[in-house]
Amino acid sequence: MDRNEKADLVAELKQVLTETSVVVVTRNLGLTVAQSTDLRLRMRDAGAQFKVAKNRLALIALDGTRYQPIGELLKGPTALATSIDPVAAAKVAIDFAKTTDKFEVLGGAMGDTVLDLNGVKALAELPSLDELRATLIGTIMAPASKIARTVAEPGAMLARVFGAYAAQEAA
Repeated sequence: MDRNEKADLVAELKQVLTETSVVVVTRNLGLTVAQSTDLRLRMRDAGAQFKVAKNRLALIALDGTRYQPIGELLKGPTALATSIDPVAAAKVAIDFAKTTDKFEVLGGAMGDTVLDLNGVKALAELPSLDELRATLIGTIMAPASKIARTVAEPGAMLARVFGAYAAQEAA
């Protein structure tokens, strides 16, 4: 990798770090290609990214961002999982770590808050942004649908009464 490629990688990683709301630092201890591909697909499906970068380049990208304190976790074969949804990357990383002993979650950060392994686990247990939106919409829609049924019910009762009289006269 030449100097220009390294500079491009650092710039790309720095941009991802400025746009994301959570970073999870993981250690890869010999994942197979199939396992790595599976992890990347799970991350992509959840709306997250998984990047393996040289620690030195990642430290340069972290410099000047709010995630700079997690630089001390970057020792050995590490990778960064990021997502705009504060829960997605943590949830996928924790779930994947349960399936293999070759993948370990070290910690991370959410905004200015540095998280240890337990913090990332707690974050992974929270409902995702989409789940929260669905719950909120359901809560908002419930009273509206009740009002609509209440308003429509007298008209429906009249229609049933008229229908019964019509059926009685036709018989």
